[in-house]
Amino acid sequence: MPRLLAYAIEIFTASMTVAAMGYFAVATLAARMFLFQRRARAVAFTPPVSILKSLKGIDPGMMDAFRSHCRQSYAGEYELLFGISSADDPAAAAVHELQREFPALSIQLIVCPERLGTNGKVSTLVQMLPHARHDYLLINDSDITVSPLYLERVMALFRPNDHQTPPKSGPSAGVGMVTALYRGRAHKTLPSHLEALGISTDFMAGVLVSRMFEGGLRFGMGSTLAIPREVLDKIGGLAPLLDHLADDYELGVRVFAAGYRIALCPEAVQTDIAPYSWRGFVEHQLRWARTVRDARPGGYAGLIVTHGLPWALLNVLASGVSLLSLWLLALCFFLRIAMAMTLGAAVLGDHQVLADLWLLPLRDLVWMGLWTAGYASNTIVWRGERFLVHHGTLRKEEET
Repeated sequence: MPRLLAYAIEIFTASMTVAAMGYFAVATLAARMFLFQRRARAVAFTPPVSILKSLKGIDPGMMDAFRSHCRQSYAGEYELLFGISSADDPAAAAVHELQREFPALSIQLIVCPERLGTNGKVSTLVQMLPHARHDYLLINDSDITVSPLYLERVMALFRPNDHQTPPKSGPSAGVGMVTALYRGRAHKTLPSHLEALGISTDFMAGVLVSRMFEGGLRFGMGSTLAIPREVLDKIGGLAPLLDHLADDYELGVRVFAAGYRIALCPEAVQTDIAPYSWRGFVEHQLRWARTVRDARPGGYAGLIVTHGLPWALLNVLASGVSLLSLWLLALCFFLRIAMAMTLGAAVLGDHQVLADLWLLPLRDLVWMGLWTAGYASNTIVWRGERFLVHHGTLRKEEET
C-alpha cells in the first residue's frame, strides 16, 4: 500500500509538471501575440481628459509617479485631480509641491471627508467625480509611473471608429474601457523583490492568457482605468463599488457586461513595490489571492497548473530522483525561464527581471504555499484593518 501511494504521488506530480509546462508554453505564445499586436500604429485621438488619483499617505516613488503624469506629450487638454480624505494627510504636501513645479498644468487637490463605504479609495473617487471637467476619465493608482506617451497611447484606443454606443443586445465593438499591464519596481527587501518578480513573470502572464482564451479582457486593472463618462454613467457610476475590494476588476466586469470591449494599452506602466517585511508581504499576497479566489473561483483553482517548478521538485522527491524526473525538472525550468523573460523583459520592459531571475524558484515555492493558504479563510488585512471578503464585497471582521 505505501508503495502504491508513492507511485500515485509520483504520477500525479509528473502530470501536474507536464500540465504546467503546457501553461508556460501557452503563456509565452500569448505574450508573443501581444507583442505582435501592439506594433500596429494607432490613429491619434486626443480629447480632453481628467486624471483622478485617490491618495492616502506617501507611497514609495510617489513624487516621481506624479511628475511622470505632468510631463505628457499630449496634444489635447488634460487635468490632474488628487483626492484625500483629510487635509492633514501627508500626501497633501506632495500635491502642493507638484503644483509649484508645474504651474501651467491644471492640478487640483480635493478634500473628500465622507466615508461612503468600506472601500476608502472608491469613496474618495466618488466625491472627486463632480470636480472633473472632462468627458474622458482616467483613474490610476498613486504609485503608477508612466512614459511621456502614456496618455496619447491610452486615448488612441478610444478613437471614434471604435467608440460606439452598444446595441440593445449582443456584444459591441465599441471600446468602453482601456486598461494596462504593469511591472513592479522593488525596494530594498527580499519580499519586495519577490512580489515584483511575481508581477512581471506570473501575474501578467495570467492576464494575457485570459485575454487570449476569452477573446479579450473582461476586467480592469488599477494600473489604468480609462473610461468615457457616458459609459461610467451607463453602468451606474462608481457608487455601486463602494463596498468592493477589487473595485478595478469589478469596474471592468460591469463595462464588459454593458456590451463594451476592454482594450489593453500597448504601454506597460510601472508600480512601486513597498519594502515589505515578511509579514506585510504575506498579508498583501493573501489579500490578492483571496480577492481573486472570490472574484474568479474557477480561474483561481486553475492556477494549480501554474506551479510548475514546485510540482517538478516534488516529482523529483516522489520518484527517488529518477532520470525522468530530473529531465522533467530541467525542461520545466527552461520553459519557466523562457516565459519569465518573454513577459518580464520583452512585454513589460522590466529591467530587474534579469538580476532577480535566481529568485524565481524561491518565489514560485512561496507562491504555491500562499495560493494554498488562499483557501484557508475569507479574511484579509487591508491598510491595517481586518475584513471578510464575500462575493466581492467587504465587511469588517467584527461585524460578523
